[in-house]
Formats: sequence, C-alpha cells, structure tokens
Amino acid sequence: MYCRECGEKLTLRFCENEGLVPYCSKCESYMFPLFPIAVSMVVTNRAQDKILLAKHVDDDDYILFAGYIKKGENAEKTVPREIKEELGLDVVKAKYTSSRFHAVKDILMLNFIVIVEENKPIKLAEEEISEARWCTPEEAVQLIRKGTTAEYFLHNAIRELKKKI
Repeated sequence: MYCRECGEKLTLRFCENEGLVPYCSKCESYMFPLFPIAVSMVVTNRAQDKILLAKHVDDDDYILFAGYIKKGENAEKTVPREIKEELGLDVVKAKYTSSRFHAVKDILMLNFIVIVEENKPIKLAEEEISEARWCTPEEAVQLIRKGTTAEYFLHNAIRELKKKI
C-alpha cells in the first residue's frame, strides 16, 4: 500500500480506538482505506406488487439496478439519476433499506426500494442493460442470481414491501 498523497510506502501503525491502520511517515498521518460506494435499487411499481429486474449486457442472470455514487453526489441524488439513465423512468419515492460490503467489486452498496412511475415506456440504456422485466416478488426471488448481494437486498426489500413504504 502506498500513500495516496505522496506515494510513500505505508506501514501499519497502531491507532488508538482503531487498531492497526496504514500510516505514512512522510506525511505523518494515518491513511484510512478508501473504496467506492454505490447504490443498489429494488425497483417497484406504485402498487408495490411488481419488481423490475435487469439483465446486463453480456450477462444471462437477472440482477437489481445499481450505480456508483459520483464524487460530490449523495446517495439520494444518485438513485433517481441512475434510474433515469438506465430506464428513462422517473422516481416517485425512494427509501433506504440496508447496506452491505460487496467484496467482488470492493464497494459498499447502499440499497433502496424505489417506486417508479410505470405508465411511461422503459427506455433501456442499451450499452449497459440488455433486458428489464417486471415480475411478482415471488418470480423475482426465483429469477435473481443466487448467493449474491442482489439476492440479499431483494429478500430485505420484500420484507419491507410487506410493510408498505
């Protein structure tokens, strides 16, 4: 590991209340690891009886919609931006549900249940999404890629949807 400020090789040093943390002796400061943050979205219709799943280009499995939070942007702004970019739909309401570290891509995922205005046609971002499919919650559970962060978020969202957001 190297310092993101000066490029010096980091060493591990004890930091009170934190344990061993990478330290730059040249900058004389601790360098806590940084990693990207993204949003994951369980997209529903207004009645909350349908869930929209996606297939990414070059992938046969159904997954949830997701996108990276841009520098200077908060998660609440990322959700409607990503939905508009990927689906061409407007977000009516979004509710944060949970987070999970996604080791496969070394990112923290923040999950939202998102209600969209479904009376407009879906306009897929074809360079990213090859298919979007409305399904019942039960169908979504059957279709989603098993053992994934998306499956974890889907199960959490379905429990929340039963309470109605």
